[in-house]
Amino acid sequence: MKISDLTKYLETLAPLSLQENYDNAGLLVGDANTEVNAVLVSLDSTEDVVDEAISLGCNLIVAHHPIIFSGLKKINGKNYVERTVIKAIKNDVALYAMHTNLDNVAEGVNKKIAEQIGLKNVRILSSKNSLLKKLVTFVPIQHLEKVQQAVFDAGAGQIGNYSACGFIVEGNGTFNANENANPFVGQKGALHSEKETRFETIFPVWLQEKIIAALKSSHPYEEVAFDIYPLENNFNQVGSGMIGELETAMNPMEFLSHLKKNLELEMIRYTPIDKAVKTVAICGGAGSFLLKNAIAANADAFVTADFKYHEFFDAENKLMIADVGHFESEKFTKELIADLIIKKIPTFAVHLSKVNTNPIKYFY
Repeated sequence: MKISDLTKYLETLAPLSLQENYDNAGLLVGDANTEVNAVLVSLDSTEDVVDEAISLGCNLIVAHHPIIFSGLKKINGKNYVERTVIKAIKNDVALYAMHTNLDNVAEGVNKKIAEQIGLKNVRILSSKNSLLKKLVTFVPIQHLEKVQQAVFDAGAGQIGNYSACGFIVEGNGTFNANENANPFVGQKGALHSEKETRFETIFPVWLQEKIIAALKSSHPYEEVAFDIYPLENNFNQVGSGMIGELETAMNPMEFLSHLKKNLELEMIRYTPIDKAVKTVAICGGAGSFLLKNAIAANADAFVTADFKYHEFFDAENKLMIADVGHFESEKFTKELIADLIIKKIPTFAVHLSKVNTNPIKYFY
């Protein structure tokens, strides 16, 4: 298996187009055509993690955080980023990152946190828009089922918990084939009218090429008529943060103890509240930008990281802010990524990094 085979699969789950504009997810170091020996999964790519990969015989590291965020003008080892890249290149270790693209999908980082703390009925906290398009095409009635199935198999027609969603209306289509045509029905040089169905469905933007290819390969016509419309709808399967409910409400101190145990925390920075905690918003990593969304969604607590001092005041006793730390909020991402790989390739060698890459230590 080549690196590209694995990364293409991972990108079907967390497309690179879903990363934020400041991000740098994807293959950062290495040749995509290299055969993969084994994979080391980590939260960060550091020199110690590269050393670990070498010792385990892994020539690919799949990390959550990209080691390269901005352009490198020189690579001479003057900082940890350059030294990590140099060591990886010298030892033929490829570096791949799944960052905000994995944060932004419904089965990504935040879903893993929700599972760790036992949230039910989880959904995206702040969904993104302009990520959906509508396909409209016209199909002879007797070929509709074949075209529908091909387009649905390619990923169209998904709306929340429902699949194969589409709309059909019958009508007549007309065309006049010239002498160079090879019409499926009708005669050359004569206007033809055919009973057809107008079939429409929606799809996420990153699947457009795949959807159109499926349409054309399954459609009987030589020239397939279709339209693609951009949609402004929010896509509830993609966005920032998540929100869900605990099985039973907890008083604030019980909830903090629950977090400390299930997220394996040393400490939590929090704002006190005088109500029980039932509805919980979460965001792995730096999530202060979602505080207003969490309040608007009537969350009782917001679990995230990297709040600044003055931002804690913005809770205003409307909810508890529980800042658990950046590394701490995302450390289970390693298991998530490993599970995704093993699910697809159960016999493949996947190792979880044992290196603690958290740059922050606590003194008690």
